[in-house]
Amino acid sequence: MLAQNKALSKRYLDAWNARDLDAFDQIVASDAEDHDPQNPFPELLGPEGARRGAEMYQSAFSDGHFDVERQFAEGDFVITRWTARGTNDGGLMGMPPTGKSVACAGITIDRIAGGKIAETWTCWDTLGMMQQLGAVPEAQPARA
Repeated sequence: MLAQNKALSKRYLDAWNARDLDAFDQIVASDAEDHDPQNPFPELLGPEGARRGAEMYQSAFSDGHFDVERQFAEGDFVITRWTARGTNDGGLMGMPPTGKSVACAGITIDRIAGGKIAETWTCWDTLGMMQQLGAVPEAQPARA
């Protein structure tokens, strides 16, 4: 069961990479909640919420891709450590495209129920991505 749960969580990222957003209907429960604090559509549940988020980022990073770095599973939970990479060639939440390439890391915890992702928590390096895009200045070392 743990291997199946890990495969399901990976299948979600594989569907995102393949731009097969219809696959979310088979992967994500109809009432699934996404607890990512950066989720711009927290009111949308299930596959529709997953699709809206994917469409937004895919339009901003047409070559965007997730690489699964490591997975752990216990009970109904899967932890996936991933790295996302892409070139910002489309607008993102009101920001014009920068043409810059970014790479950011994140960790997602999925709760699996009934063979689908029922709940998700994601923490990812949003600040790092914004710094790479030039939207937020890089941190400066403290003066001694």
